[in-house]
Amino acid sequence: MAARSRAVSAKGVSEFKLYITRSIPLNAIITCADNTGAKTLRVINVTRYHGRLSRLPAASIGDHVTVVVKRGPPELRKQSFGAVIIRQKYAVRRVSGQRVMFEDNAAVIITPEGDMKGTDIKGPVAAEAAERWPRIANLATMIV
Repeated sequence: MAARSRAVSAKGVSEFKLYITRSIPLNAIITCADNTGAKTLRVINVTRYHGRLSRLPAASIGDHVTVVVKRGPPELRKQSFGAVIIRQKYAVRRVSGQRVMFEDNAAVIITPEGDMKGTDIKGPVAAEAAERWPRIANLATMIV
């Protein structure tokens, strides 16, 4: 009996992560919020997503996704990149009881090392994304 309770408590020691409703499914068209030149992105994969049979993978604020550039300069179009979701339209509930929602779904393109490809972020960045990605937080002009 004691061994079982010890295992359960050890499982709960892991990092506490708030639940954020995943509202950006695969094939969603989202805006690119950095200055790489890309205008719109299509989500093609959600990294580290564990879902259910026949359910489309979906992403939320702070998630790492793989995207394809749909509108932008010819050298970027039809290429896949890693990106981080920084805004979503669907409301996010915070511990304080506030609900935060944005005007659009947006992401910033990142390199495989985790650095941003661009040098500037247009618009606000959600605090949940800034917590998980400190390099994005450094370049953000406004964190909400």
